[in-house]
Amino acid sequence: MSIASLVIQLIRRYQQQGGSRAYFGIECNFEPTCSEFTCQALDRYGLWRGLRISIARIRRCSDRDSLCKHHDPVPELPCR
Repeated sequence: MSIASLVIQLIRRYQQQGGSRAYFGIECNFEPTCSEFTCQALDRYGLWRGLRISIARIRRCSDRDSLCKHHDPVPELPCR
């Protein structure tokens, strides 16, 4: 099992336990949620690149009380 797979399993457990609403009392402003986005990025790009993309996404969350959802899928990056 890769480290990325382990991180995805931990995120899935976090989601099953209620995610950001249960842990932080907030709801994600994005669609897909930041945790789902991270799982997709890790699955698509691997541990390090996936984490970099995910951290950049989380840093874009500046209005934690926003009433509208922003569609922000995992980007299609060119192969290196």
